[in-house]
Amino acid sequence: MLSVEVLVIPQISDQALARIASVDHRVKVVDARGWFDGEIRATWPQWTVDRYLGARNYPASTLEERNGVLATAEVVLLGWPPLKDLRARAARLKWVHELPAGASNFFDTDLWASDVLVTTSRGLTNRRPVAEYVLASFLHFSRGLNLSYRDQRRRLFDHQTYNPVLLRDKTACVVGAGGIGQEVGRLCAAAGMRVVGTRRRGTEGAALPPGFARLEAADALHELLRESDFVVVCCPWTKETTKLIGREAFAAMRPATVLVNISRGEIVDEEALLDALAAGKLRGVALDVYVGEFERPPDARLWDDERVVITPHVSAVTDVSEHRGMELFCANLDRYLKGRPLENLIDWEREY
Repeated sequence: MLSVEVLVIPQISDQALARIASVDHRVKVVDARGWFDGEIRATWPQWTVDRYLGARNYPASTLEERNGVLATAEVVLLGWPPLKDLRARAARLKWVHELPAGASNFFDTDLWASDVLVTTSRGLTNRRPVAEYVLASFLHFSRGLNLSYRDQRRRLFDHQTYNPVLLRDKTACVVGAGGIGQEVGRLCAAAGMRVVGTRRRGTEGAALPPGFARLEAADALHELLRESDFVVVCCPWTKETTKLIGREAFAAMRPATVLVNISRGEIVDEEALLDALAAGKLRGVALDVYVGEFERPPDARLWDDERVVITPHVSAVTDVSEHRGMELFCANLDRYLKGRPLENLIDWEREY
């Protein structure tokens, strides 16, 4: 292997670019930061463009120039949003790494189920900030802080409706105890909560993750929901998990359950959620994601409900970045050059 051409598309720092180049003398970095912004703006919904690209400037490039760098690239580093027709234009492409964590980000691209190796930063994004978001949401509803906004608008207190509950000794169910889910479990346990959760295949005889009292396979979800006061969705979005939190799941939940979703909106059946709210089943819902978040605003019925808090996919955003996606990419680049297996490789059959 004489050299490996690495095409860098996302807006990473000069320092990160130099770090990639320093992995091995055979690495040839092609700096295409911002080159494809125009294509992304033309192929993604305006809602997504405004949210993730904004009004940032980008260098001018022709379609011929962009196709030229794609045609010779063996490795591509992507951010969000990804190119939708990358595989078709990159004949020599062997491996793609995305700095975000979700394999579902490729659902609508020609990389999905392709012959190209694709790795993600799954489990390596800002886990602690996400866990703090979850705990903050639990506290928000357990203390009835959402009701204070109602009272503030009316300038009239309704003392009897708050009914605060203590988090200590309450049970939190982590749906998807991967890297982020385990961090959520640790923080909830530190707050005195009993933590249970699901993982695709349970513990399989292995030791429980720190903070967890119980960890079961995915088919035990409803059983765990019956014993939980708080529920957080952390699992990846796949065909199997689409509308996983649906009518049967809401029926299994205890009265006055608090639900938090920090994964993908499509994992929660929003019509079933609205029905559960109408039936008074839930104490509160925090949604950092929602169905169609890359195309439009949330359903007005959710936005109008005082028991629902919706944020624009910011649970991982913080003043101190703990994102290790670039670290993984450089480590994987070294493995790639040495012919060793890559970490965090998407299994197209599992869909993550």
